[in-house]
Amino acid sequence: MQKVHKIFYDKVYVHPWLGQFFAGHSQEAIENRQTTFMAEKMGGRIVYMGKDIETAHEAMYITEELFELRKQLLDESLREAGLDKGLRERWLKIDGAFMKKIVKGSLDTFMKTKWPYKKHIVIPKP
Repeated sequence: MQKVHKIFYDKVYVHPWLGQFFAGHSQEAIENRQTTFMAEKMGGRIVYMGKDIETAHEAMYITEELFELRKQLLDESLREAGLDKGLRERWLKIDGAFMKKIVKGSLDTFMKTKWPYKKHIVIPKP
């Protein structure tokens, strides 16, 4: 899992659109957090102690297009890491199950949401 996340976040951090969401955040810390998260979701004995997925992404305007772009990079990374088809499909299915909790409907609706200690993160498509 760590190998997959290293490959994946190497791609994400240099991506002109996705990378902007991670500006100022340690790539290594993100990789480790995501590895723990997915290990738990895939049935491992590890307990993820980070924020729940909705809270972690609530202030980010993530569109379906962004989510699909991320999925493509993840699929590429799974292939590059040498995972077999069955494991890739399982991983992508689990990952895709979080789409409804991350993707926002419209920008207008998103901008009307208030958080007392967070600002809206909207990254326009380059």
